[in-house]
Amino acid sequence: MQSSTLFFNSNLNFPPKQLKFILKPAIFPPPTNRVGIIPSRSRSRSRMASFAGIGVAVDSEVGTSKSAGFQTLTDFMGKGTANVGDDLIVLLTHLQYACKRISALVASPFNSELGKQMGHGGGVDSFAGRDAPKPLDLVSNDIILSCLRSSGKVSVMASEEDAAPVWITDDGPFVVVTDPLDGSRNIDVSIPTGTIFGIYNRLWELGHLPTEEQALLNSLQSGSRLIASGYVLYSSATILCLTFGSGTHAFTLDHSTGDFVLTHPSIKIPRRGQIYSVNDARYFDWPDGLRRYIDTVRQGKGQFPKKYSARYVCSLVADFHRTLIYGGVAMNPRDHLRLVYEANPLSFLVEQAGGRGSDGKNRILSLQPVALHQRLPLFLGSLEDMEELESYGNIQQKVNPGYEV
Repeated sequence: MQSSTLFFNSNLNFPPKQLKFILKPAIFPPPTNRVGIIPSRSRSRSRMASFAGIGVAVDSEVGTSKSAGFQTLTDFMGKGTANVGDDLIVLLTHLQYACKRISALVASPFNSELGKQMGHGGGVDSFAGRDAPKPLDLVSNDIILSCLRSSGKVSVMASEEDAAPVWITDDGPFVVVTDPLDGSRNIDVSIPTGTIFGIYNRLWELGHLPTEEQALLNSLQSGSRLIASGYVLYSSATILCLTFGSGTHAFTLDHSTGDFVLTHPSIKIPRRGQIYSVNDARYFDWPDGLRRYIDTVRQGKGQFPKKYSARYVCSLVADFHRTLIYGGVAMNPRDHLRLVYEANPLSFLVEQAGGRGSDGKNRILSLQPVALHQRLPLFLGSLEDMEELESYGNIQQKVNPGYEV
């Protein structure tokens, strides 16, 4: 049986009075920086996987899930399928390792104890109330930062949890922007959460500027300059959805081998769905255009003559993932979601799947960020649904009284 991913002091009686969190899953060895990271297929071994408490021997090859006929993320990147360079392969190998650690963390029965040990401070000073960073946000942020440092390939990391970008190394060719743990306030009720990230080439022409200014300007690149983006959904399965600018692909974590395996190649969002995702308890704060659109499609009187259904998790990654697979629209019509960390990476993904990302008036990827934590309305979804929605004109919510939940 696999050992626990979060260990506590074995000298203490159970239940422990004080937990020592060592956020390093035993089943996922840390990556190296060496190119040629695809392990030899000749080395196979049998692992024990736990199914309903029963030990089951699973034959698997290191770095591949041959028995299931799936291609691993490592294979996908390393064999030219995605036309990814060596430096980006190393970066993504470390980033996927970070997300495996976060996946283990959010599933741990001890994560509530982590909050008690850490308290509830930290993070960006301007965030308060429902947006205040939670302990798991901060731990996830540290996990990603640590893994990016280890990769040696990232010069700057900008995170939703940090007031300013972090300069990592002088010679790293990439810039990473991230929301380390989206939806963390839902952890206590086991609602799906996720990690969102975007990757840019470093702007070497800024090298003459002071480090802090370089870090900020590199982080404020337009979404049209993204070279890769993705999200990881932590739910009944851990799914990494990724684009390198040539299609959108999803990989599911095989817990018996520790590999992300390709399960959704070349995702194409339906041109039209039958689901809208929005918190319609805010209906009376919406502008007239948005209310008319929702009233129309849920009565089946829109351009598509079927009644739409509402599905809303209030976890951006979960709502977006469903929309990407089933079609429709996921939205937050008020100035709430971050352009740099959320809107740009997800818009890149949905566009590569044949959909559209918009602020209600403009294509997200055409916008130039002017502030690191800049917020805006966000609408993501199927191309025909998005075109119909935007045709109603006034869909951005300007009334924002502040909500407690």
